[in-house]
Amino acid sequence: MKNFVANLKWRGMIHDMVPGTEEHLNKNMVTGYVGFDPSAPSLHLGNLVTIMLLKHLQEAGHKPIAIVGGATGMIGDPSGRSKERIFLTEETLRYNQECISLQLEKFLDFSSGKNKAELLNNFDWLKTFSFIDFLRDIGKHIPIGYMMAKDSVKQRIETGLSYTEFAYQLLQGYDFYHLFIHKNVTLQMGGADQWGNLTTGIELIRKKAQAQVFALTAPLLTRADGTKFGKTASGANIWLDSEKTSPYTFYQFLLNCSDEEAEKLIKVFASCQREELEEIILSHRATPEHRILQQTLAKMVTTMVHSEQACQKAMVCAHILFSSTSTPDDLQKLSEEDLLTICETIPQVHIKKTDLDTSDGVASFLSVTTEGIITPSKSEARRLIASKGIMVNKELLIDPYEKPHFKLLHDRYLLVQKGKKNHYLILVQ
Repeated sequence: MKNFVANLKWRGMIHDMVPGTEEHLNKNMVTGYVGFDPSAPSLHLGNLVTIMLLKHLQEAGHKPIAIVGGATGMIGDPSGRSKERIFLTEETLRYNQECISLQLEKFLDFSSGKNKAELLNNFDWLKTFSFIDFLRDIGKHIPIGYMMAKDSVKQRIETGLSYTEFAYQLLQGYDFYHLFIHKNVTLQMGGADQWGNLTTGIELIRKKAQAQVFALTAPLLTRADGTKFGKTASGANIWLDSEKTSPYTFYQFLLNCSDEEAEKLIKVFASCQREELEEIILSHRATPEHRILQQTLAKMVTTMVHSEQACQKAMVCAHILFSSTSTPDDLQKLSEEDLLTICETIPQVHIKKTDLDTSDGVASFLSVTTEGIITPSKSEARRLIASKGIMVNKELLIDPYEKPHFKLLHDRYLLVQKGKKNHYLILVQ
């Protein structure tokens, strides 16, 4: 059996840990769990950290359990939130639970063996618990002072915290107790913001079952400046669902990581052994301009989250958009769906088809017709064309006075590249 905690320490995946956890895990096979909040129909990149805790746990020979919070999701965890969340309908929660359950099944081995993974829903054991029974059997074991000392409570007590959210930690604590009694679970894991909820479960089991259990948390993903990692520049989450975040966008997000971020993330998300990862890191440090870490990270994680086929497709799209060796034929072969996918984050310009005929040259077309979005003036357009700095549909423009006679992609699009990195999609109506 592998040393699970030592592996996590090397990967930088331990933020807090109950004393004795490592020794407990090194004795025998341990059953551990992580809970997932069904507040959306998909998990996001931040959730992938705790998924990897379960994955690394299973690969070390222990048994992982993933809990979808069908009951706790009806309440809402106050941890890390500045205000109370809006309650979701039961129908929405059920849909979210089903979607998240399908996602989780992709990452763990549920097939066979003593340590095969399990997927459970805490609604199954909390749905029949009456309010009176819960207060008598659970509430009496956790003092108010203990609950008030939690960071998730202290940070919200001044701005407003309902009893509903205040009592959330009791529900999560009971989950741990229930799993300890019925599934022999002795380890709970989560993100760093879950520490207070995890230790409530430990305290409940200590008092109610006179037993010792353990917990550990992983650091939250953050950028070098301390902001949350896993969001786009506009603040949108990077989702694990391809309908919410395309594999291409997912791939590009990881590919654009800084060297420092890529080195941290590849240790968290890659399942390969330490020796292989260290070799990749050293190769990158020797030639950082080749961006070996970013390319390996993007390929590994996109394949794991989506599929090898989806990753290959994302790589082809990235090659077409950014590589100097891609050709007009490569671009013409893209489906309309793939074209729009790779262009979803670049500026778009709408023009009329007659604008192509009435323009007095490509320099005028790029400046006047596009209202200065691509180039601010005819003279700037002429200068860029003269310096071989403009391509349309991967074809280099040579003559600024030549009439536009471009072959439209799918009869309605033009892809303009200015310099090495600036792209624009023209929609011809």
